Amino acid sequence: MNSAAKVDSAERRARQRFVAKRRGDVCFWALVNGVRRPLNDLSLEGFSLPVSADLGAGVSFSFVLQREGVPDRIEGRAEVVNQITDGGLRKAGCRFVEIDGEEVERLKEWLIAHVLANATVRINERDATAIVSGPSLI
Repeated sequence: MNSAAKVDSAERRARQRFVAKRRGDVCFWALVNGVRRPLNDLSLEGFSLPVSADLGAGVSFSFVLQREGVPDRIEGRAEVVNQITDGGLRKAGCRFVEIDGEEVERLKEWLIAHVLANATVRINERDATAIVSGPSLI
């Protein structure tokens, strides 16, 4: 097995994750247990956020996702599936366990807009949709 195949077989994500920042500022947030928390990343499968005492591994919780400066929101339930340390920061990786179809479509629209706004090369909406809907590029 070549090294590229080894990397692919180790990848557990089915969807691409997107850094939850725009021009260095957090642009996606989660309201969890009454606390507004900055997201580290966001995908169609879930998100990660800083580890906290109330979000241990295996914990299921309700959330409200928010975009900075935009009044719309996405509600659902997620579960903490792992905790990692990345660059000295502890992150809780969370997977959606309950989110309705309309909310998924809204999330997809959010991510397409995010990809278009952060692209370093010119892409169109069809390209951004393919990136959001496609497999992880890692």
